Amino acid sequence: MSYTAPLKDMLFNIRHLARIDEIAKLPGFEDAGYDTAQAVLEEAAKFNEQVVAPLNWDGDRNPSSWKDGQVKTTPGFKNAFRQFGEGGWQGLQHPADFGGQGLPKTIGAACIEMVNSANLSFALCPLLTDGAIEALLTAGSDELKATYLEKLVSGEWTGTMNLTEPQAGSDLALVRSRAEPQPDGTYRVFGTKIYITYGEHDMADNIVHLVLARVTGAPEGIKGISLFVVPKFLVNKDGSLGARNDVHCVSIEHKLGIKASPTAVLQYGDGTAAKDVSGTGPGAVGYLVGQENRGLEYMFIMMNAARYAVGMQGIAVAERAYQKAVQYARERVQSRPVDGSLKTSAPIIHHPDVRRMLMTMRAYTEGCRAMASVAAAAYDAAHHHSEAEARKTNQAFYEFMVPLVKGYSTEMSLEVTSLGVQVHGGMGFIEETGAAQHYRDAKILTIYEGTTAIQANDLVGRKTLRDGGQTAKAIAQQVAVTVADLRKDGSVDALAVAARLDAARQAFVDVVDFMASEKDPNAVYAGSVPYLMLAGNLMAGWQLARALLIAQAALARGEDTAFMQSKITTARFYADHILSKAEGTRDSIVTGAASVTAMALEAF
Repeated sequence: MSYTAPLKDMLFNIRHLARIDEIAKLPGFEDAGYDTAQAVLEEAAKFNEQVVAPLNWDGDRNPSSWKDGQVKTTPGFKNAFRQFGEGGWQGLQHPADFGGQGLPKTIGAACIEMVNSANLSFALCPLLTDGAIEALLTAGSDELKATYLEKLVSGEWTGTMNLTEPQAGSDLALVRSRAEPQPDGTYRVFGTKIYITYGEHDMADNIVHLVLARVTGAPEGIKGISLFVVPKFLVNKDGSLGARNDVHCVSIEHKLGIKASPTAVLQYGDGTAAKDVSGTGPGAVGYLVGQENRGLEYMFIMMNAARYAVGMQGIAVAERAYQKAVQYARERVQSRPVDGSLKTSAPIIHHPDVRRMLMTMRAYTEGCRAMASVAAAAYDAAHHHSEAEARKTNQAFYEFMVPLVKGYSTEMSLEVTSLGVQVHGGMGFIEETGAAQHYRDAKILTIYEGTTAIQANDLVGRKTLRDGGQTAKAIAQQVAVTVADLRKDGSVDALAVAARLDAARQAFVDVVDFMASEKDPNAVYAGSVPYLMLAGNLMAGWQLARALLIAQAALARGEDTAFMQSKITTARFYADHILSKAEGTRDSIVTGAASVTAMALEAF
């Protein structure tokens, strides 16, 4: 089926929840108000609906292929990516100094959702390039910036992130790729990297690999890891492409989903791609990013950018699955309505349980979209606000939200895409309907850029316990303000949502207190993922509650009655059916920790 970008919901969030006109008051964003957001999103919608979305099904049936070290992408991808670059979409959020448009993340996030809804496999290439750009902007030398950034920002070249090795998954202390210093200031890089998204492809003239490796003699563990730029083709002083570097693709993976996105195994420095690229011996030529032994610090710049973007992917694939399920539910005729309203078989959208599934899909997706939009606004304020204290407060909020956007939104996408298959019934299990593709594509989102457990450990250790829960409780206090506003509104829906939201807020605070006081780390981390899910549930529910208040006021003015009523109905459903899970989650964390680790290891 075709994809239609949910522009109205996106623009509602951007205007009312993220408050784009406040962002437009920040230095550097003066021209990025609501009118700009609307114009950009409308153009993004046209491009993704017309150019990128039609390739999604073909990419699943005719995925990328590897032969003799070369990767050929799905027919149509190369042309679409060229148009993507020419349209300025790669550079949307990046600085004008390097050819970008310098727009806020608040606008860029919605565009990221659209391209991922249109085609998750296609969107992974610009996602990784964004991360490479961020790392170079933050830690790259002036020479590296001058050499690579304009080409990356324009989409002429693409970027990758090389962390994982066969023996080193999430435990990067085990990285064994090595970098040998050369007299000319470059390094020779040797090693094998796996799971490298778009590590080889035919859509761009050059691929700029950002690679973690150990300099000869570096300390063991994570303190001895450095970051290097290792391009597929070396770059001459005049900016033209030079010799092929000694890095090549050994194979690509055969995967459950995102099949059109080539996941490469890359070999550095074995002499296969280039016997000797500069006359000084074997090895892939690499250029140090920043300082030696600080590579993990720089790589986390890419990781955080990618983690937020992966959360947007979860929202995106959920939206696509929801749209497909609604279309099928309107068309599939089966059984009479239980209320006797029709005397013949009816489209299944008439049946209460189908409507429950569709409302669950809609509420989850809209809640996570709203949460991500507000997080993006905090990022913009953290980087552009003129006052240091405001920057600090917004940075703390954004950092707290990143594991939620990534972890909760991607776990949500599994439930939503599974429900999408269920709405289709037996036809959902048949590949030809396309519902199964969304389910298969979504699974990787909870795994890459750090599994949900890794996001949860980050949320517990770095974002909650490091400051004794102060940031978490400050956010809970903001939720309490919304609860008070709902009670002041006094409508039936507002009061119902207020009760659920306040109970979820208290459950969240109870868990924060438990984790801050608990001395047994096993007890704390046994509940880390449930805590992430509770926090994400609360944050998404909070934003939908704010949306309800805005919609109530708009209804009173007679504005866009159908849409605003839908916002209220969705918020109420979320509170009744999803936010209501918070107290049970709290109880499982606070009183159920012991049973998680009680079983003897040999009994498993």
